[in-house]
Amino acid sequence: MGVDGLPPAGNSGRVRAVYPGSFDPFTPGHLDVVGRARALFDEVVVLVAVNGSKHPGVDEEQRAAAVRAGLPAGWTSVTVAAWRGLTAAYCLRHGAGVIVRGVRNTTDLQTECRLAAMNQSLGVPTVFLPAQPELAAMSSTVVRTLGKPLPR
Repeated sequence: MGVDGLPPAGNSGRVRAVYPGSFDPFTPGHLDVVGRARALFDEVVVLVAVNGSKHPGVDEEQRAAAVRAGLPAGWTSVTVAAWRGLTAAYCLRHGAGVIVRGVRNTTDLQTECRLAAMNQSLGVPTVFLPAQPELAAMSSTVVRTLGKPLPR
């Protein structure tokens, strides 16, 4: 954390944000968060992570490929990476100054606040982006359960 309380910008003054998740599958809500994060930060890394409490149908590399395929071609400031390990460790290793998390409701917020406190203690702050009202009821679980293809 910089002396001004903001994420370190590095030599270039650019801020790289990491948006982590299992993305099983990547939903319109996820896409919305990435789009809004693009407006706030110079670079956004969608970090397809392994979560021990979740059991996705495909591995993180396959999920990362699906996320890449779902991003608009013009979003050149957005990259996708697969990762096994702590999100804060990825951030510190790859020069990311902030973690972005989408929250749909108060339950999400409570869970995310606990994670944010841990990541802050490891040196990486978190920014929360609330879900758009029309997307708040959507989750990867709902999309998976309904088996609907995602809109492009």
